[in-house]
Amino acid sequence: MSFPFAVNIIALLFSFFVVGAVLGAAFSKPIRTKLIEILHLERLLLSKSAHNPILQPGTHPWTAEAVLNPAAAVLGGRTHLVYRAIGMDGVSRLGYASSPDGLVFDERLPYPAYVARNPQKVAAHLRHYSPVMYPSGGSWGGCEDPRMVAIDGRVYVTFNMFENWMLRVAVISMSEADFLAKRFDRWEGPIILSHGTRDKNWVLFPEKIGGQYAVLHSIIGDDAGRVRIEYADDLAELAQMKFTSPDPHQMPDAQIAWHYRMRSAGPPPLKTSRGWLVFYHAMDPKEPDRYKLGAMLLDPDDPTKVLHRAAAPVLSPDERYENHGKPGIVYACGAVVRPSTPLGTGGDTLFVYYGGADKVVCAATTPLDAFLDALVEGSQPSLAVTSPAQTD
Repeated sequence: MSFPFAVNIIALLFSFFVVGAVLGAAFSKPIRTKLIEILHLERLLLSKSAHNPILQPGTHPWTAEAVLNPAAAVLGGRTHLVYRAIGMDGVSRLGYASSPDGLVFDERLPYPAYVARNPQKVAAHLRHYSPVMYPSGGSWGGCEDPRMVAIDGRVYVTFNMFENWMLRVAVISMSEADFLAKRFDRWEGPIILSHGTRDKNWVLFPEKIGGQYAVLHSIIGDDAGRVRIEYADDLAELAQMKFTSPDPHQMPDAQIAWHYRMRSAGPPPLKTSRGWLVFYHAMDPKEPDRYKLGAMLLDPDDPTKVLHRAAAPVLSPDERYENHGKPGIVYACGAVVRPSTPLGTGGDTLFVYYGGADKVVCAATTPLDAFLDALVEGSQPSLAVTSPAQTD
């Protein structure tokens, strides 16, 4: 054997040894586990639309300062948004837009779809927008943060009514036929659902449960594995019912999954093959000044019970349009599922609609089945380690 040939054989064997060692390390159990965890978390992330922001403040005075926090529903083959708009006078009103594909909104009404009763009575001497003085999106009155569902041929919109410096939850409704025809002078209500002086962000389930309306009014239950739901034959009954609905600002912090402080439900629950999908707003202890979006699945038979909770945020405020305004805010109020393409390729797509920086309307999407698989496979136990209450 010649010397150069022997050197080449030794070099080749050494390279095999090095590559084998590297591959062995790469596919060792701890590294494999970490890679699987990273891939799993990637599947949980919602993909932000390239069209973002899909709606921006308009030229009309009632939309001039901000458009944000949209409710959503798919009816008649189109995606319909009912969004919060803040005008130059600091009043929040509800606007309307629709889209054939859920991303490009080719219809947007130049007038409000709903105006709260007499918002000028709230503070007649402060008729201007002030995001500093009024951190609730800069609004000092009107209807805030709508959520929308369709039940038995009727469209219901819940929203936070900011009136006389009280926050209460109200609901308005109309037939689907009137809604699709945009006969927005036919809203019935508002009915005040809540009975406190600071209630907000209650959401209706999109179908009756046990023949009754179901209202998710708090994601903070008696323990970390529960949420709070009330049932009623008639929505007007809720204001007469006495039940506990904790103010998140007054509750002690609790380390649960990735977050330590929960705020509220986002969009109304979505019915899926794995349970009721609920998105919610919470804070990461590593970034306590930023709103992020979490996800959980509720038991289809007992929806107060949390079955699975995402191990990480599914949406975070990392883009410029989520920080140019009130920094670090993604706030979702609408979510829909659109079916697969007409050719049948691919599965259903989940669309989540949210406000960015309390200023613009945005959208994010993901394949529904893959998202649910990732949520179930990597769900976190409900750990409840409390720390002193925060009152900010």
